[in-house]
Amino acid sequence: MLIASRGRVFVAVDPVDFQFSFDRLAGVVRNALRADPLSGDLFAFFNRTRTRCKILHFEPGGYAIYYRRLERGTFELPAVSALATRVEVDASTLGMILDGIDLRAPRRLRYLTVA
Repeated sequence: MLIASRGRVFVAVDPVDFQFSFDRLAGVVRNALRADPLSGDLFAFFNRTRTRCKILHFEPGGYAIYYRRLERGTFELPAVSALATRVEVDASTLGMILDGIDLRAPRRLRYLTVA
């Protein structure tokens, strides 16, 4: 599965034009995010209204783009400094973003194990 990737996960802070495809998104990774698009890491991009998400991933043999669109609501992104162009998140945080969970007040339940 995509989120189970062995690479790191980066979220672009600035919105991108969703007409961008493989080469243009790879260019954004290189130039704006200062990262290597061939690294195997996941790079998540959002449109201006944060209702659509594209994830660029280099797999053996070529690039893959994963696309997610919300019918209602917006994707909630992690808080970052004003100068940041990207933020690194873990796979579970990316999963929460894609599931539409508000990152400002997530609640994770702790489960007790009974011996």
